[in-house]
Amino acid sequence: MSNPTSETQSGSAQDKTMSNLFASLVIQNTNMAWIFLGQAPNPQTGQTAQDLENARYFIDLLEMLEVKTKGNLAKQEDALLKQSLTQLRLSFVEAVEHPLQAATPVATPAAPPTDEQETPVTEPVLPGEPGAESESRKKFSKKYD
Repeated sequence: MSNPTSETQSGSAQDKTMSNLFASLVIQNTNMAWIFLGQAPNPQTGQTAQDLENARYFIDLLEMLEVKTKGNLAKQEDALLKQSLTQLRLSFVEAVEHPLQAATPVATPAAPPTDEQETPVTEPVLPGEPGAESESRKKFSKKYD
């Protein structure tokens, strides 16, 4: 026979775990939206930039969660989701009305090469030729930081 108290305790632990996972999901999607709204720096580059299409995608994901979980959330979960969506929607409208000014460096026109300056010419390396393997590695290697 099972003990009703132990089932309640294990159910409570599972509910808490699920609640924590739900909160984590909401926070992750919210943070991604902030990054794409230009409100938080991209963790890979440290730079802020706006990408409203991707920001809208993460806001849409949270809206879908709101619709699909309506009536099934604890008060704290519901409050977290509603607060996140409210803040993101306001920030999205602000971003659309006042886009970030991209800090682009002023480009100076390149001077055409003169006879004194030699333009480097690279020969194509065909597969099977010496050096082809190292060139291929250079082109298709990935760097993970």
